Amino acid sequence: MLPVTENGAVGAAVSIRQHTGRGTDPKRQEKPHVHSSIFSPDYRYLLVSDLGLDKVMVYKFHKRNGNLELAPVPFFKVKDGDGPRHLSFHPSGKYVYLLTEMGGNIVACRYHKGKLEEFQTISSYAANYDGRRGAADIHVSPDGRFLYTSNRMEANSIGIFSIDPETGKLASAGFQSTMGKTPRNFNFDPTGNFLLVANQDSNDIVIFKRDKKTGLLTDTGKRIEVSRPVCIKWISYP
Repeated sequence: MLPVTENGAVGAAVSIRQHTGRGTDPKRQEKPHVHSSIFSPDYRYLLVSDLGLDKVMVYKFHKRNGNLELAPVPFFKVKDGDGPRHLSFHPSGKYVYLLTEMGGNIVACRYHKGKLEEFQTISSYAANYDGRRGAADIHVSPDGRFLYTSNRMEANSIGIFSIDPETGKLASAGFQSTMGKTPRNFNFDPTGNFLLVANQDSNDIVIFKRDKKTGLLTDTGKRIEVSRPVCIKWISYP
């Protein structure tokens, strides 16, 4: 945990937490492999996806000094060999969705004060897909109505899922080709009308129009050519 000073500089770490252990896959999980970290909406907890341990570690965050300590329930365990990768909170804060890289699954959880309770697991891939799995990224749409995932390997697709507003449960709404190879990160534009996909191995960012009623995507035909893109972030200026 690194502090940011008043002039924007990054200071020395005030808290360092080292994971230990291993998972069941001797090649991919021979040691800890942290893939992402995300704050809870109230910034009281930090959720850390560790692919190597098949766990989401949960830390209590102290805003005053930046210290991290394990939460009373210190981790959320996924199925052996699934490999947690990324998380996305629903705008309501009641649900958090976990994408597993190796299993290619979405694990839907109720969330309350650092505790995750699984209530659904659904594949990020189409039912008829029988290739290798390597799910990458996951985002809930700004309106909270749909969830999207990126699927690499032979799939090269975006999975689209509707979210039940009452229960948080997911239902498949369709799959969209990314029109490129190896989609890593993707992101919505600030309006939520467009979805941009970073195709790492075809060296382009593909721009899709998003139907807010159905969640489905339409290729706009527009591309941003860039070498091996892997992450997209939007910066808002005052």
